[in-house]
Amino acid sequence: MENRTKIIEKVKASGLLPLYFHPDPELSLDILKALHDGGVRVVEYTNRGKEALRNFELMKQHASQHMKDMHLGVGTIKEASAANQFIQSGADFLVSPGIPEDVFDVSYEERTLWIPGCMTVTEILKAESFGLSFIKLFPGNLLGPDFVKSVREIFPDISFMPTGLTEVDKESLQEWFEAGVSAVGIGSKLITKKMIMQKDYKRITAAAKEKLSIIQELRR
Repeated sequence: MENRTKIIEKVKASGLLPLYFHPDPELSLDILKALHDGGVRVVEYTNRGKEALRNFELMKQHASQHMKDMHLGVGTIKEASAANQFIQSGADFLVSPGIPEDVFDVSYEERTLWIPGCMTVTEILKAESFGLSFIKLFPGNLLGPDFVKSVREIFPDISFMPTGLTEVDKESLQEWFEAGVSAVGIGSKLITKKMIMQKDYKRITAAAKEKLSIIQELRR
C-alpha cells in the first residue's frame, strides 16, 4: 500500500490524530513517547515556533530507531518553504490550517500526504479538484457536527477530520462520529497544559488510551 494511503488508513482506523508543539526538544520527544505508549501511531507535530524544525528532526530520528511503526507529520504548514524543509527532514505528512496551493505543489512533487484545512464548501470543492480525499475541518468548534451532516452527501468520496474542538468528552465525540467524520484531531484537550507543566507523561498515555477506547466503543 502506498505510504500516503497507509497513513490515512491508520488515522481512520484509530479515529484520532493527536497534535501538539512545545519549544523544549526533550519534552516534545517525551510526549511523543507517551502517545506511542498509549497506542497512538500517527502524530502531528505543529510548526508553531522557531524550535519546531530542530525538535522535529530529533523526534523523527528517535522514532525511526525506536518507534518504527510511528508516522510523524507536521502541522501548521502555510507555505512551500516550510513544506520543503520538513519533508527534507523526514515528515511523513503535512497538515495546513487552510489550502495554500504552493504547499499542494510541493506535496504533489514529493509524493507526500497533504491534509489541507477547509472551512467552506468552496474550499472542500477546491481540495476535491486537487484529487484529495482526506481533509481537515477547521476550526471544528465553529463548524460543528451539523456542518458535516449537511455536506457529507455532496462529497461522498471525501473523509473529514475536524480539529479545534471545544469538547472531547464521550457525548461530544459521539455527535461528531454520528455526523460522519472519519477521525478527530485533538490538541490541548488531549495533551493539557497541566500535563505538560507537570511532565505527567503517564497521564498523557492514559488520556490517549482513553480517547482511543471511547472512539472504538462509539464505532461499535
